[in-house]
Amino acid sequence: MRPSTEELADRLARTRARMQRSGLDGLVVVDPANLHYLTGYDAWSFYMPQLLFVPLSGEPLLIMRAMDAGGAHRTASMPRERILGYPESLVHQREAHPFDWAAERLRDHGFAQRGRIGFEPEAHFLTVRSFHALERGMPEWQLVDSHDLVNWVRLVKSPFELDLMRKAGRVASAAMEAGIDAVSSGARLNDIAAAIQHAQASGVEGAEGDYPAIVPMLPTGESADTPHMTFSARRLETNEAISIELAGAHRRYHAPLARTLSLGRPEARLAGLAEITAEGLQLVLDDLRPGAVVADVHAVWQRHLDQHSIEKPSRLGYSIGIGYPPDWGERTVSIRGDDLTVIEPGMCLHIIAGMWMDGFGCELSESVAITADGVEVLTSAPRELIVRDGA
Repeated sequence: MRPSTEELADRLARTRARMQRSGLDGLVVVDPANLHYLTGYDAWSFYMPQLLFVPLSGEPLLIMRAMDAGGAHRTASMPRERILGYPESLVHQREAHPFDWAAERLRDHGFAQRGRIGFEPEAHFLTVRSFHALERGMPEWQLVDSHDLVNWVRLVKSPFELDLMRKAGRVASAAMEAGIDAVSSGARLNDIAAAIQHAQASGVEGAEGDYPAIVPMLPTGESADTPHMTFSARRLETNEAISIELAGAHRRYHAPLARTLSLGRPEARLAGLAEITAEGLQLVLDDLRPGAVVADVHAVWQRHLDQHSIEKPSRLGYSIGIGYPPDWGERTVSIRGDDLTVIEPGMCLHIIAGMWMDGFGCELSESVAITADGVEVLTSAPRELIVRDGA
């Protein structure tokens, strides 16, 4: 189900309101998650230069590779004449760039007036060469950092989006169950990953799966002291621990989830850390509510760690929603001591109590939506160190 015309119109209106407050006359959008949010467009085309130009008034213009533009209207809720495709001859050319062509088309459509135009310097798929081509082709523009403007508009989810987030949470829970079931002595990490990926793609009844922005991450044994480790053909050994971090994706909305398992009796230090981590995570979930300041929520976690003389230098979580490779985060809220964002209903957060020590680690996380009076936990798995028979 696509977002309704009214849903997309509201997103565009809120984006333009924020543009106006920021003193912007236009906005160049290249982040595929933001393209999806504003138009509904969804395809694996983001590895090539593409942009959506949003003027302060008038119809946006979507420019991408011709082979993608021809069918973009099948997902993007835009008039076909507002979707333009640059020729294949511009792909991987040394002396020309697709944004040279894009600048000409922007000029043709009357967008070459002088003004402050925001762009997304933190977007993963805006290359230096792309930026220079746009800068060269539109000298009238004063290109300025938009400071992830659309990402911040995305922070508070609509009822339509919250429904998609709940379904993503159900997919995540099923994928975690598949991963846990695949853990056994001698199991290869890539086979565990395959079980997880099958569940991610299959989905559950009433919530079809989607490809996640990040592959399953499986820090194992001593490497569990480091997050973001992926997988290989290495086999699990009895009495090892393995952390599983994954996301359920549903129509591009993501709900991450992490758990740690011990294959056989856990070491005392891991068991103790897991208990402290689970207690702290519950304290944070109890404190999350509208009106709370993110830094104050983090302080609840920090006081809990201080009581146990434990340190966690990394942030405790971040905002989530639409995700495309290589990340499922929104690049807005970070749950740490210097974030003064005020919590609002409709925000969705991944609370990741990841404790990466020296030679071992424990990860427990939940994806949550902020409600009128607290939180709705979107994901489900035993919130404890999971112990499996090591035989």
